[in-house]
Amino acid sequence: MLKEAIYHRPGNSFAYAYDEETLHIRLRTKKGDVQKVSLLYGDPYNWTKDGWQTSTASMVLSGSDEWFDYYFIEIKPPYRRLRYGFVLESQSETICYTEKGFYDEAPLDDTGYYFCFPFLNAIDVFRAPSWVKDTVWYQIFPERFANGDASIDPAGTLPWGSEEPKPANFFGGDFQGVIDHIDYLVKLGITGIYFTPIFKAKSNHKYDTIDYLEIDPQFGDKETFKKLVKICHENGIKVMLDAVFNHSGFYFEPFQDVLENQETSRYKNWFHLHEYPIVTEPRPNYDTFAFEKSMPKLNTENPEVREYLLKVARYWIEEFDIDGWRLDVANEVDHSFWRDFRKTVKSVKPDAYILGEIWHDSIGWLQGDQFDAVMNYPFTDAVLDFVAKEKIDAKTFTEKITAVINMYPENVNEVAFNLLGSHDTARPLTFCDDNKDKLKLLFLIMLTFKGTPCIYYGDEIGMSGVRDPGCRACMEWDEEKQDLVLFDHVQTLLSLRKEYPVLANEGALNFLFADGQSVAYERTSNEESLLIVLNAGAESAIPFGIPVDYKLIYGMDCSESLPAYGFSIYKK
Repeated sequence: MLKEAIYHRPGNSFAYAYDEETLHIRLRTKKGDVQKVSLLYGDPYNWTKDGWQTSTASMVLSGSDEWFDYYFIEIKPPYRRLRYGFVLESQSETICYTEKGFYDEAPLDDTGYYFCFPFLNAIDVFRAPSWVKDTVWYQIFPERFANGDASIDPAGTLPWGSEEPKPANFFGGDFQGVIDHIDYLVKLGITGIYFTPIFKAKSNHKYDTIDYLEIDPQFGDKETFKKLVKICHENGIKVMLDAVFNHSGFYFEPFQDVLENQETSRYKNWFHLHEYPIVTEPRPNYDTFAFEKSMPKLNTENPEVREYLLKVARYWIEEFDIDGWRLDVANEVDHSFWRDFRKTVKSVKPDAYILGEIWHDSIGWLQGDQFDAVMNYPFTDAVLDFVAKEKIDAKTFTEKITAVINMYPENVNEVAFNLLGSHDTARPLTFCDDNKDKLKLLFLIMLTFKGTPCIYYGDEIGMSGVRDPGCRACMEWDEEKQDLVLFDHVQTLLSLRKEYPVLANEGALNFLFADGQSVAYERTSNEESLLIVLNAGAESAIPFGIPVDYKLIYGMDCSESLPAYGFSIYKK
């Protein structure tokens, strides 16, 4: 065995409390190197005249990525504490792996050799809101979804969809437009709306906040927003707002005060200012988002800034009953602030959802003290590379997805925010070179995967567009220009996800087959088992052998042939 590849640590995603009585333990080994792994464990204080009392249990090979195998076990220690090690068997050797290293035989004279889970304290269990696991989100860019009240259109508003989206054009999307189309979202099967920023700002995207406590007048007033939230709740739809706490807008009053009063401004410590006088060209001499002069970075270590932003966090929950916060550029804000943010939000609404925008491995924010979830872009990259871009084959796809799953604990994966595209990316149909058969497969994978999926407005009817601003076109409301077949496909998948909870978060995910561009995976629980088969290639493929006890419930029968871009869902 290659001992250098064997890895475990008693924390993060390798050993964690799944609930108040259950531990999940994972071990990583070199791919194909080990035939069997067992957990050797016992209570550290359970000694008799015969010595330390231990037990063994077989671990399950839960998946493999490009380099490693991952073994998993769920265990309920009777006294909520555990010392443990691993017994690994290959064709040629058996070894015991402990915190102190490797041994030919398990050392049982002292529990100090072993990995330690000191005590399963209930308060340390990662707890995300339970409702999120069953939620399907719909991301709305308010300026571009629907114009329901022309009387509040900003100056220069263009007729709806009359030209391509640009960084500075306006089409008058507003809250009333969303209210007018709630029935559309209900029909599709949406149970959560994620709004990009709605606060007062200069731009059409509103990520340059002027006032965090006021709604931008082009969207409506606070009474209209209250009405919108109430209507959403009456229709079983949660509401999540986007907060930009990493930076403000150029016209944020405290920053304007800094520009006016320079080093004498009472707000000078609200920002990261390098020198005086403040200049914006050729590059700003203050910290910003990227090098964008209109987005000065807030100093969240400053007590006044913290107090102001935490007041914002409370206000929109207390006054409008919103259900969650999506946090922009979350990885550039200090961890201490996010810990206070979580305490503040959860004190007002314990089941509020806190979602961070982080594009990379985010375990540092997902320890139960900061976020409930992050936007799962590693998942996005894997499915787009496989289906849309044809950059990887099915085997590599399963490896990448396995790596994504093993990045985080299972209770984190259950609320991971999965997406195919957003206001920050090209639309998935554009990635697919306008091949809607590919787009159907992307939706198939996302909507049969664990986590909480999000559909970017218009993707379900076949809208396309390159990266910002091209992905921010006006929603197409003319049914003759909508792809209603694609809409029906998404609607059907959402209905199946609701009918069969195993397709969401009530069951395990196991890859059964990966060859060429074809893949098959199973979603199983004690109650039910469903099989998903798909071919992401342009050519027919060798069929996967469908077990006789599986019956087709959606798609085409792939038991004899697997057509190009074909797919099936079977139920046992």
